[in-house]
Amino acid sequence: MKTVIVVGGGAAGMMAAYAAAKNGCPVTLLEQNEKLGKKLYITGKGRCNLTNAGDMEDLFANVMSNPKFLYSAFYTFDNMQTVEFFRQQGLPTKVERGQRVFPVSDRASDVTAALTGALKRTGVKVRPNTRVLELLTEETGEGKRIRGVRLDSGTEEASAVIVAAGGCSYPSTGSTGDGCRMAEACGHRIVPQTPSLVPLLIEEEWVKTLQGLSLKNAAIAVYDRKKKLYTDFGEMLFTHFGVSGPMILSATGRLTAEQLAKRLTLTVDLKPALDNAQLDARILRDFEEGKNRQFKNSLNRLLPAKLIPVVQQLSGIPPQTPVNSITRESRRRLTNLIKGLTMTITGTRGFGEAIVTKGGVSVKDVNPSTMESRLVRGLYFCGETLDVDAKTGGYNLQIAWSTGYLAGISVPPAL
Repeated sequence: MKTVIVVGGGAAGMMAAYAAAKNGCPVTLLEQNEKLGKKLYITGKGRCNLTNAGDMEDLFANVMSNPKFLYSAFYTFDNMQTVEFFRQQGLPTKVERGQRVFPVSDRASDVTAALTGALKRTGVKVRPNTRVLELLTEETGEGKRIRGVRLDSGTEEASAVIVAAGGCSYPSTGSTGDGCRMAEACGHRIVPQTPSLVPLLIEEEWVKTLQGLSLKNAAIAVYDRKKKLYTDFGEMLFTHFGVSGPMILSATGRLTAEQLAKRLTLTVDLKPALDNAQLDARILRDFEEGKNRQFKNSLNRLLPAKLIPVVQQLSGIPPQTPVNSITRESRRRLTNLIKGLTMTITGTRGFGEAIVTKGGVSVKDVNPSTMESRLVRGLYFCGETLDVDAKTGGYNLQIAWSTGYLAGISVPPAL
């Protein structure tokens, strides 16, 4: 029996190799890095948010691209089966805010160790430092089928090939778009790949002065002129180039590449719990408690210290103005500013800072029930190589586990 070759030793690849081997196939896993799961080590800030404990409806709701394509994958191997799989490998998990699931140890390395242990127990041959250059196919009476792969060292035949080479995000971990390049060479359509779950670039210079400032309970809205494209509530972070943090990353997951190519407007509500009238009353109360204060010393109970000089400047109220002389119209401008701090989005950071890749092998060319190519028999795709992506919160890794597992068990062991 010829070997089943899995290209890529990330989350999807390791799960696919495990599932195929458990299903009775001899499996060889080829990884171009010196070790498996290199990208897993940096997910969840080194803690690895390995799935989300929400219900099935929640899983689908958080998939941004082609959720219907994942129906069979999610129902074949869902988030609870993921948790049980890791428990069986000796890795207990815990659920945190937002239903995020982490290993109890808080170590991403333990997730990789659990997977590599499962590979060893199922007899998967792992070959690190091995880059696949090309997928080899042959014409048969029934159309094109996979024949094997070409490496630097020569060609290797295979009964089936599962491509789990990742997308383009974090290229330092080996995700360089090879999977899509090889798939395209075999005739598959590729949806253009763009960075997703990635920080935003902001035009205004004052943003740089806020570098390092984190807002915990803010609300954002993204506009294309007057058309509202996205809203969210939660955390964000100011950086030396713009903005980042959970809300911002999620926004880039929801917005299309075409939208992000435009000059969009980002507004931040610094006090979402108060409406304009309530905020004005709060400001007026603070002013009355310190009637002789200058404006520059009057916002310390309302805003973070780092943000005060920026708000004062943008409000147009001179810093030395006594608060008891600030007019109602000036207060109105101030409340509007605090309820809608406005910035201009000029683009996103690159793949080097993107958590996932949007785009990839078109799902129209892949059978959603098996992850097998519709164009080349015996060729399967899974994980980030496919045009599927989701919000932050463990959903993208669940896509990797689910599509990898389905691809692995779909390879006929008698090939």
